[in-house]
Amino acid sequence: MKKLTEKERNLQVKKEAAASAVLYLAFFLWWYFTGYGIAERSDPADYTYVMGLPLWFFMSCVVGFVLFCVAAIVLVKVFFKDFSLDETADEPEAEV
Repeated sequence: MKKLTEKERNLQVKKEAAASAVLYLAFFLWWYFTGYGIAERSDPADYTYVMGLPLWFFMSCVVGFVLFCVAAIVLVKVFFKDFSLDETADEPEAEV
């Protein structure tokens, strides 16, 4: 496990938090626009159904869940780093 300086560690934590927040916002927008955007305002007998579920529900809750679970795995594999929160690398001496 690589040791990071305090500055590098804080920068990495901020990157991970920002990436997680962006992923959450994307998930919320997906859920909102597929749930409310394609919901039909008619008789439920006229809805389009997928596997017994209305299309808007299937897209927002089933497809969105699977899609963003995969996106979260990719996010962790690509952007997150494994590092110790306790140990820090020696800081370079600042020149006076």
